[in-house]
Amino acid sequence: MALPVPLPRAPLPSEGGSAFWHEHELGWATAAGPPVALLTGLRFDVLELPADAGAAVLRRIGAAGTGPVALTAGRMRLLVAAGGADELPGLLDWLEWGGVALDLTAVGAGGRMTAPEPPGRPRGPTGAAPGGTVGGRPGAEQGAAVWLRPPEPGREVEPTLPALTYFGHGPGGSAGLGDRGGGVPDLVRLVDTAATECHRVRLLRGESTGTKSQPLAFS
Repeated sequence: MALPVPLPRAPLPSEGGSAFWHEHELGWATAAGPPVALLTGLRFDVLELPADAGAAVLRRIGAAGTGPVALTAGRMRLLVAAGGADELPGLLDWLEWGGVALDLTAVGAGGRMTAPEPPGRPRGPTGAAPGGTVGGRPGAEQGAAVWLRPPEPGREVEPTLPALTYFGHGPGGSAGLGDRGGGVPDLVRLVDTAATECHRVRLLRGESTGTKSQPLAFS
């Protein structure tokens, strides 16, 4: 009697590699590459904007106002609470940015983002050590995904992510829109700052905003 031939097993992520680090050190879901991808909408969503606008956001808000931040090929990706991607269009309207071309997008449930290299182990596209730096991190110059503000192994990421809480539903029933309390970053402030800096960058580049009557809000 012929013995059944077992199906080939999927290769395990190599220890020290990007998939291994994100899965085993952080507990995040990944999709096999290349490149390895992180699945959004499960534990976090992503706000994406031009790197120069993102750098201005980080300067204005500081580390306490954001969660983990990644940089990939001239685009900055800011991790926010799961569900934040669905809130973006309504928030932009509420903040009077609706109808303005901002180059500010969000990735939520069912989406992916390229997994950055684990902190301290940057590699270029060919696996060799990269030669340049962008935003103070090596590798970004060649388009490799890198962490600018990496997540911390052993720490739940959710409490560090900018989130939205409606009026009256925060801790103690006293939080206002966007104020979750307890030191959690404010999604409303992050979105408003990101929109302002995206708009500023487009004007500096001489690009059309799509609505000439919309004033520039420097908040």
